[in-house]
Amino acid sequence: MSDDKTHFGYEEVPVGEKQDRVRAVFDSVASRYDLMNDLMSLGIHRLWKRRTLELAGVRRGQRVLDLAAGTGDLAERFACIVGADGEVVMSDINQAMLEQGRSRLVNAGLVGNLDYVQANAEALPFESDSFDCITIGFGLRNVTHKQLALNEMFRVLRAGGRALILEFSHPTTKPLEKVYDAYSFAVLPTLGRFVAGDSASYRYLAESIRMHPDQETLLGMMELAGFERAGYENHTGGIVAIHRGYKL
Repeated sequence: MSDDKTHFGYEEVPVGEKQDRVRAVFDSVASRYDLMNDLMSLGIHRLWKRRTLELAGVRRGQRVLDLAAGTGDLAERFACIVGADGEVVMSDINQAMLEQGRSRLVNAGLVGNLDYVQANAEALPFESDSFDCITIGFGLRNVTHKQLALNEMFRVLRAGGRALILEFSHPTTKPLEKVYDAYSFAVLPTLGRFVAGDSASYRYLAESIRMHPDQETLLGMMELAGFERAGYENHTGGIVAIHRGYKL
């Protein structure tokens, strides 16, 4: 692929076009995002996020950045953990998603230690060495230049900090891969059509998962960004992986 082209699902598009097209996808699905997550994963996404929180090891008084924060389920838990002495920055490039998350958390009574920043993960508007922990849940695959985002995550981490990437990945067995493909390309667009009124966006989401780097490739990208002691856990047969790395 040429330097001025990138993937939007299986489609090859100009680099400058992808961000707008991804924004349109999430503008379309924002209001039904949480419901669709429950339906698509049969609720298992809650277990994946719970494990991410465990691996994060966040403590009271720390500063956390949640990238591609969506409707804020990770940010919500982090805000409770860090307490009034800490801070959680909930960030997303998509205004509609960020507004959904902010409304949900304000309605839940979470104010005081939560900030909201619309930002591109490839060029974060934060000083270097600013956060104790950074997470990005189900968002890295939508970033145009993933290596730039990883580099930025490393830059804004403090020494001793850790970054966690929760993302759909590649099944570890061929039989599971076949079942997962059938589910992704038949069931997901159908759910999208009936629940969110948008099958095309969910077809893109399925395609974006297939185009995302596999577990070992993403691990190498984290190490290239500077992360040390990097590794990953597979969950649900590799359908999801949690990568973690440290800035030492």
